[in-house]
Amino acid sequence: MLEYSLYSITMPQKPKKNIRKRPPSLNANAPSLLNLTIPGYVSGAEKQPQKIKPPRNVKKIVKRSALVLLLLLVVSGTVFSAKIIGELDKVFHGNLLSDIEALFHPVKLKGESSGRVNILLAGDSSDDPGHAGAQLTDSILLLSINTRSHTAFLLSIPRDLWVQLPGNTYPGGTHQKINAANEVTSFSQSGYPKGGMGELSYVVQNELGIPVDYSGLMDYGAFKDSVDAVGGVTINVQSPDPRGIYDSNTGIDLPNGPVSLNGQQALNLARSRGDGYRSYGVTSDFSRTAYQRQIFIAVAAKAKSAGTLSNPVKISNLFSALGNNFQTNLTLADVLRLIKITKPINLSNVQSYAFSSSVSTITPNPILKSYYVPYNGQSALIPTSGIDNYAQMQAYYQQLTQTH
Repeated sequence: MLEYSLYSITMPQKPKKNIRKRPPSLNANAPSLLNLTIPGYVSGAEKQPQKIKPPRNVKKIVKRSALVLLLLLVVSGTVFSAKIIGELDKVFHGNLLSDIEALFHPVKLKGESSGRVNILLAGDSSDDPGHAGAQLTDSILLLSINTRSHTAFLLSIPRDLWVQLPGNTYPGGTHQKINAANEVTSFSQSGYPKGGMGELSYVVQNELGIPVDYSGLMDYGAFKDSVDAVGGVTINVQSPDPRGIYDSNTGIDLPNGPVSLNGQQALNLARSRGDGYRSYGVTSDFSRTAYQRQIFIAVAAKAKSAGTLSNPVKISNLFSALGNNFQTNLTLADVLRLIKITKPINLSNVQSYAFSSSVSTITPNPILKSYYVPYNGQSALIPTSGIDNYAQMQAYYQQLTQTH
């Protein structure tokens, strides 16, 4: 059988016109000029292929490819991808295009250039229609991050602190408890979010002297569901009562020591003030905020764990828990940057504080004291130095920033 290859078949060619043939060599064994090797000369057939330059706009091509990939995931019915993207956009007010933009255009956070980023977090019961004062923020917490030393601390701001609220329409004048700031929905000032959280941020920054870079507001449902989304949390109950904690208003009943909590139990503990009949273990709002800080750190630690971040179901549930129940002025680009700068932080070393202690260890007088509102007899808290004198509170915050 005859075998042929592409290299063994000679195709007939038409003779080229006006081409002069080279005369035969006088010596058949002598090399012709065409066969001579000239030093430094490389024939066209022997030239090395040139490297193809990559396209100039590589980022644009990658972005478009990533966008197409995301679209394919959504259109093809990838439930987790579509759901996560949808819930993520609800929280951070974005869309598919802005999501891609955030991935390829990292931003610098407010406060990062000075070495500290402060995020004001608050919780209300706006999703509980039967709850009186649903817009009041029962929990106000400052997360302060040192971007240089990779440390952080939590500082609770008492909900009963008597402050001046711009735009307040209460009968007692411009002063009201700080937890009522979220009810001033008409607040609008440059540099702050609109509405109640803008009002709260303004008061914390301008009255208490604590910079606020970002804020977030969470309702009861989001709090409870976020704990469940990470598979529950474990905290350490340290009650002055040997029986532990019991609050008849919320039904929470826990012994001292490490306890595991599901979402509803964590919410009940976060709401317990110990003022119910036969309650014990939680003596005041300061006790309650201490457990709120514990729960916050426990949820953050669980969310940061490899088991949660690598599990699409848990990630999807976490974003679903937030959804429309978490309002923030953080963008997705901000959050991606926040994740990066907080990654080195050891959450077990994050300390939590309240304004109940003194600035000076020499004179251990409390920073705050009880105050009764003249026009209605309501109980509140004011600085020991007097109404609107927040110098000690400001000094206490500065002291914390020097050690964390």
